[in-house]
Amino acid sequence: MKTLCQLLSALILPGCFSAAGAAPAPSAPSPTVSPAERAESEARIAWWRANRFGLFVHWGPVSLKGTEIGWSRAGERRGYRGPGTLVPTEVYDNLYQEFNPVRFDAREWVALAQAAGMKYIVFTSRHHDGFSMFDTAASDYKITSPLSPFRRDVVRELADAAHAAGLKFGLYYSQPNWHHPDAFTADRHGRYLAYLKTQVRELLTNYGRVDILWFDGLGKKAEDYDGVALNRMARDLQPHLLINNRDGLPEDFDTPEQRVGKYQDDRPWESCITICKQWAWKPEDTMKSLAECVQTLVRCAGGDGNLLFNVGPMPDGRIEPRQVERLREMGAWLARNGESIYATRGGPWHPTKTIASTRKGNTVYVHAFDWKNAKLELPALPRAVKSAALLGGGRASVRQENDKLIVEVDPASRDEIDTVVKLELSGSAMDIPAIPLTPTIKATASNVFRANMADHGPQEAFDGNPSTRWATDAGTKHAWIARDLEKPTAIGQVRINEAIAERVRKFQLQYREGDAWTTIFAGERIGRSFTKTFPPVTAREFRLNILEATEGPTIAEIELSEK
Repeated sequence: MKTLCQLLSALILPGCFSAAGAAPAPSAPSPTVSPAERAESEARIAWWRANRFGLFVHWGPVSLKGTEIGWSRAGERRGYRGPGTLVPTEVYDNLYQEFNPVRFDAREWVALAQAAGMKYIVFTSRHHDGFSMFDTAASDYKITSPLSPFRRDVVRELADAAHAAGLKFGLYYSQPNWHHPDAFTADRHGRYLAYLKTQVRELLTNYGRVDILWFDGLGKKAEDYDGVALNRMARDLQPHLLINNRDGLPEDFDTPEQRVGKYQDDRPWESCITICKQWAWKPEDTMKSLAECVQTLVRCAGGDGNLLFNVGPMPDGRIEPRQVERLREMGAWLARNGESIYATRGGPWHPTKTIASTRKGNTVYVHAFDWKNAKLELPALPRAVKSAALLGGGRASVRQENDKLIVEVDPASRDEIDTVVKLELSGSAMDIPAIPLTPTIKATASNVFRANMADHGPQEAFDGNPSTRWATDAGTKHAWIARDLEKPTAIGQVRINEAIAERVRKFQLQYREGDAWTTIFAGERIGRSFTKTFPPVTAREFRLNILEATEGPTIAEIELSEK
């Protein structure tokens, strides 16, 4: 097996910078920020970028069923296909009459966020299911309804607790509403727009300072809900407000979901990722390990992005104890290593599954997740390294050999989750163009989600990163994805991981012979972990040909190997 150093040496082209390759740059202003405000656009987002880590909370009456919020409503308009998760519409829409979370304590949630090292919180004020977790005059379908046994304004209590503790406060709000009879109808949509604007105005008027407005438009166009006027109203009400990009407009920051975003230093971004599998609470849901949680945060920071980490509280209002413990463990890690995360920028190397880096001033922090070898071998920097040490104490050595930077740490001093090496440079680390650690991947596909959206392109299935994925448009029933290895290569094994399992029902693995494709083998289900060994085939190009799927196929990883 090749060592990490051998692989890096083979894959890295020192001195070749990414297209984004530039050192950290200011982001473009939002289209709804007035010219007079544009000079302040960077200052508005500076606190958010420096804080790096926030708490996302998905909660509502559906927690009584332990199914996904919104998507498990059987009558919702997009047709969720998850097996065994649907709740009849009449039942779903009346769950609020049983929802009585008497152990909800907003101060406990805020204290937990702070103990986890989180600097802001974003709460679901209203999800796609249309139920408002705040006291709104626009609808009776709300937590303060006389039919609700709870009748407390959750947004009010959480806003007050966050403000009292000095935690930045944000609100999630879904523009679609599967409960409202007028939403996106041909003849009554104007009434729905009035409802929507009333609710956004209430949220930004009645709850004090709101720092983030986190829209979720589900691919709707901005004009479908008068987005420019809506956002302009929001900014007039809260001039310091940050707005995400899920409203059909670029706005202030991007929001990759359930995956770590790519290295991107020319525009702010934030990955929203769940601590378990589901956004809303689910009994015995699979929870991420501490290593996975910490490394997810570090890889986000290393890519110059934030992490909005989601929990789903239980029906009684408490956050599940095991999730509480995991968040506290993350906070303990940050108490020791936070200087390598907060107020840093990503780079100077692009993050991978095993390495990430952050920087500020003359300092670079190298995060090593995997020590299969005695040393790390990285492309050299255009600044001399004056000193190297382990963050928190301990020795590390670094030396330059030709165009490589060699980092070594004694095995007894390595951390099994993340060994952080602090490098002091002879000059600024901030103007060094970002250096990629992976080669260019040549891949093609018959279909890519939302008209060739870069974040879901075919290369994402071959990048060795399980957090990224190739995705196709909704309704796609057959598609193909191909990898060009650039030279004839003997392949005798394939591993495939569906990002959303059990959509693929019939497929072929093929290789190209001239202009024709020859099938190596055919199969049916793929799922989360498919492996097949076969007599080696030597070819330059291989493809997964999906003949039948229940919904648009989406593949996290395809690994081709000799065996």
